[in-house]
Amino acid sequence: MEMVTGNLPEAELDPPTPQTPPAQYVAAEYVLETMGRAGVRRIRTLSAVQVFLLGVVGGAFITVGALFSVLLGAAVHTPGPQRLLEGLGFSAGFFFVILSEAALFTEANVTLPATLLRHDVDAPGRRVARFWALAWAGNLAGAMLTGLAIHAAQRYPSDVTHLLGELVRRKMSYRAVGGVGEWFKLILSGVLANWLVGMAAFFAVMGRTLFGKYIPVFLAVTLFVAANFQHSPANMGYFSLIMPSGHGPGWGPALWWNVIPAGIGNIIGGSVLVVLPFWFALHRRERPSLLRPRALDLQR
Repeated sequence: MEMVTGNLPEAELDPPTPQTPPAQYVAAEYVLETMGRAGVRRIRTLSAVQVFLLGVVGGAFITVGALFSVLLGAAVHTPGPQRLLEGLGFSAGFFFVILSEAALFTEANVTLPATLLRHDVDAPGRRVARFWALAWAGNLAGAMLTGLAIHAAQRYPSDVTHLLGELVRRKMSYRAVGGVGEWFKLILSGVLANWLVGMAAFFAVMGRTLFGKYIPVFLAVTLFVAANFQHSPANMGYFSLIMPSGHGPGWGPALWWNVIPAGIGNIIGGSVLVVLPFWFALHRRERPSLLRPRALDLQR
């Protein structure tokens, strides 16, 4: 039998060239660029009212995430699975913030420093400070309003209210000891919390799919929840859930002995432990090219 080869197309003679699979995540140096551009856009275009409203939405999402964490963890008496379920529930609220681009104070602790490191930023410092302050105030207002609405609409069984009370007592444990040292321990706990939450936001930008974004958010958020690190907006949510029942510590002690010192630590953790290490790890010659705006914007 004759073998006919001369008339075969060239494509049938040569083996197919393997295709390189697309990257499943964005490289870390480009995440800083993306976060910086997002911060510039928000500072330049959003009015004070818009920032505050986005902060309200962010606070509402965080509060329903806190509620979800309590609902999932209630009646689970083994600490490990209980913390895992609490982290799963709370990560939902944080992921809603990421997807909706609502304003969250602790996310701003990462995006705004990334913005200030850009060479092309022309937003005055007062607008950056305004965004920070309005995001924090909006988060608190959104948490309070959501907590009141949930209290008016629903009554939950005793295992849910018991776990909520236990979580709030853990967050107020620094007050029970008292003193300047405990206040600074709160700040340090806030540093650790926003290191993890900031990395959750960082990794979410790296992901190219919804599932790819959610996995690192879930892991980082579950870790900070399980460790009881103090996250200012998260604690706003937990306090807002318990205050309408009359069993909370009161907003004065809650703010002074948790939300405010935790927020100070959150600013330090997001700025110093997330943005600056990646920034200074880049080669000096690479930084200008990363700072120049690109025609193709990476999606959050």
